[in-house]
This record gives sequence, structure tokens and C-alpha cells, in this order.
Amino acid sequence: MSNATILDEILATKREEIGRLNLFRDAIWSSVDAAEPARGFESALRTPGEVAVIAEFKRRSPSAGEINPYAHVAGTARVYEEAGASAVSVLTDEPYFGGTLDDLRAARESVGLPILRKDFVLDEIQLFEARAAGADAILLIVQALADARLRDLLRQSLELGLGALVEAHDEAEIDRALEAGATVVGVNARDLRTFDVDLERSLRLIEGIPAECVAIAESGIRGADDARAAGDAGADGILVGGWLMKGDPFGGVEALVGHPRRPRAGAEAVAGEGDRP
Repeated sequence: MSNATILDEILATKREEIGRLNLFRDAIWSSVDAAEPARGFESALRTPGEVAVIAEFKRRSPSAGEINPYAHVAGTARVYEEAGASAVSVLTDEPYFGGTLDDLRAARESVGLPILRKDFVLDEIQLFEARAAGADAILLIVQALADARLRDLLRQSLELGLGALVEAHDEAEIDRALEAGATVVGVNARDLRTFDVDLERSLRLIEGIPAECVAIAESGIRGADDARAAGDAGADGILVGGWLMKGDPFGGVEALVGHPRRPRAGAEAVAGEGDRP
């Protein structure tokens, strides 16, 4: 019996895509020169005393299935901006999430907010592709990357002017993100191996992220109470997608913004989590 997880399947598909993408490497590299200057992703999330909102556009997911398959990305992004979001995340994976780079381009053209490319980045060509398409930041998933590759992709993204949200799921992965040089660390309440969600656990982990970093709570946020809990845990921001896409995007973002953020203590480990002594 195979022990492959959903994440393993997604990454295998992504490696095949990267192989095809590399056939156009020179053209993609050269197209970066025509890209507009990147908007400051990290600075947009440093909202003093309040939890920032990264509002996400996605049509479907492996865990939820079809969410909002006919949603209009430009219109949704404008609604997010008008309601007070600090940044917009756009899924660009097509086989599993129903997104494309055209979605990212449309979002970038429709709003003045920083745009995060949400995908499974494994190779530098995807960074160039993201920048050429207008992305202001990219997602790097610790679980999908060896330490050396994570460091290289983080360094290359910064050289391209891209912000980077480095995603972890447990304390060991948070340590790896920090050692690689991440300054924006997301803690995903969803285990990408099983797609189970544990928001309470992820918020405990956020409390241990150094105060100088931007800490983002990802997944499992379903309303004002969860946003408030994230702020109480010291999260600088929250990334919310499915809940917004299933309901009222404007009212949803309005319910999530403006919640106070408690300052984090800093570098101490969270009791009972991970392998630190």
C-alpha cells in the first residue's frame, strides 16, 4: 500500500509542470525586465496594533472541493480591497485549485494591494514566472523544500524584489523557516499531509515566533471570533480564503479587519510543541 499523501501527489504534478516550464526559461527570465515594480508585501502586513488580512481568491481545493468555481477574480479582488484587506492571495495552481497565472495578472491590474502568488514553488523558474506575471510575493512551503533549496529560493526571491511568505506547520518547520532567513512566517493550521485543521494548535505556535518577524495565521479562520483569537495569540496577520469565497467577500473581510493584536513575547518555545528542550 502506498504511503503517498495528497501533498506528495501535488508536488509530483508540480515537478512535471516545472519540466515543461523550463523549456521556456530564457523567455521567462527576459520578461521579468518588463514587470512593474513590486509592491511591499511585508510592509503592508505591519499594521500597528491590528491584525492584517490577506484575503485569498481560490475556486476549489483538494480538501473542500468546489468552493466558488465561477467567481470573477478582478471583481473579488476589488471587493477585498474596498473592505479593508492588506493584501490579496491568488491560487495559481490549476489541477488542484482551479487557478492560473491569468488570475494573478487580473488581480494585480484591478487593485493597488500587494499580490501573493499562492502555489507550490519548487524551482527558481517559478520565481521568475511569478515576477513576470506581476506577483509581489510568493509562498514557500517548508514541508515541500529541503533546507538548502529553501534558503536558495528565499534568497533568489528577495533578489527579484519578491516578498516571501514562508509556511510552516509545526515548531521544527518554524525553526527551519527562521534559520533560512524568513522574515514573514505563516503557520498553517491545515496539515498538508492529511488536510486536517487544528487552529488552536497553530495559534499556540504563533506565540513563539520572534517578535521581529511577521507572523501569519493560515487556514481555519472562519469569522470575527477566530480573527480575534489570532490577534490574542500575537498574529500580525491572517490569511483567509475558503470562508470568504463561500460567503460574502465584502462583509467577510469587514468582519476580519480591525481586531487588536497582542505583542508577542519573542523567541521562547511554546510549551509542549516540537523538540526544543
